[in-house]
Amino acid sequence: MRKGAKRGLRVPSASGSGMLRGTGRARAGRYPVGAGHPVPPPGKSLTRACGAGMEGSGGPQGERLQLLLRRCQEAKACAYCPYSRFPVGAALLTAGGEIFSGCNVENACYSLGVCAERTAIQKAISEGHTRFRAMAIASDMGTDFIVPCGACRQVMREFGKDWDVYLTKPDGTYIVKTLDELLPLSFGPEDLKKV
Repeated sequence: MRKGAKRGLRVPSASGSGMLRGTGRARAGRYPVGAGHPVPPPGKSLTRACGAGMEGSGGPQGERLQLLLRRCQEAKACAYCPYSRFPVGAALLTAGGEIFSGCNVENACYSLGVCAERTAIQKAISEGHTRFRAMAIASDMGTDFIVPCGACRQVMREFGKDWDVYLTKPDGTYIVKTLDELLPLSFGPEDLKKV
């Protein structure tokens, strides 16, 4: 079962600022909550990305970030989780700018269930995409930021380690970690060439 990202973080305040301890970068913000939030009109941004490290991170900005965050919330509403009752949604931004969403899908044979993050990745791969810029993840956990499980981190790592992962809370706050921060000292495809 998943655990929230709690240790080493100061929860962003209502103003949308917060610091990730150990990274030296303020990478947090707030997105609009509620089902009826449209994508902001051109030139407007409802997301407040705070501090150094956000603008040059290579991750999505402005309207693209808004859409990514909204799509993970929408995907969460489609989760099939009659056993855990723990809905999760994920939205994956490809290098080409397309967004693929996914939700967790459970099964009566528990081991056959699949997480939202892997669902989104599999959808993107099946459409010919293998380079990714960012992923946003949503759940209903009220006090902690949702984090991907270890299996999802390893699947994500298959496609690089420098892309951003937006960990959200239902109140609209989020923090950003790179995959390298979420899975340090990782093993990937390039390691197979070292023997």
